[in-house]
Amino acid sequence: MPHHHADPHADPHADHADHHAHHHPAPAAGHTCSHGHDHGGHDHDHGASFASNPALRKVLWWALALNGGMFLLEVGLGVRSGSVALWADALDFAGDAASYAISLMVLGWAAVWRARAALLKAAAMASFGVLVLARVVWAVMNGAPPEPMTMGLTGALALAVNLGVALMLYAYRDGDANMRSVWLCSRNDAIGNVAVMLAAVGVFGTGTVWPDLAVAGLMAGLGLNAALRVLPHARAELQQAQK
Repeated sequence: MPHHHADPHADPHADHADHHAHHHPAPAAGHTCSHGHDHGGHDHDHGASFASNPALRKVLWWALALNGGMFLLEVGLGVRSGSVALWADALDFAGDAASYAISLMVLGWAAVWRARAALLKAAAMASFGVLVLARVVWAVMNGAPPEPMTMGLTGALALAVNLGVALMLYAYRDGDANMRSVWLCSRNDAIGNVAVMLAAVGVFGTGTVWPDLAVAGLMAGLGLNAALRVLPHARAELQQAQK
């Protein structure tokens, strides 16, 4: 039966990463957006093949570009419309872009570096949550109702982008922890986009700022909760990988 570890020409660094990834899946974002699962009877490695897969790298670059572009667009439209929820979604896109950039860097790396990447991602999520909550508090004291049409249209565009990225990553959803997580994160981010669209409807119907702030606060809370879940696990993985 074919076995990747038996290949004498395999990259030793990739083999080292694969060995750790098989026994200690990296928490990079898998514990953020998914519950993770054990491959059980699978005795083959995904890490080396994924690390040398040019199609996967191309998909990740596209995901990085799309998320980075939406971050810039939503920041501008969030300021223009006065929507805190759009601003929160923009920061979420920024976090996703950073996540894709890190995933590109750590493909095939040793477990210790992938655990460090998980810590970096968790810190970014925590920063996102704190920034959005601060913006919500400011808007409670000084904010005016945002412009709902811009909110709704931008939320629909963001939803299309996230679904498109999720479809591009669908073929890689059964890879290692990093690849499972980036696909699931893109899929789950679509929920936030739908929430922004619902907030736009709420603002239009009530003429108040509260639907916008409620969604922004929810997104901030999700970011902080994810960070609090990932940080201790990432630290444990790092300690285990350094032994």
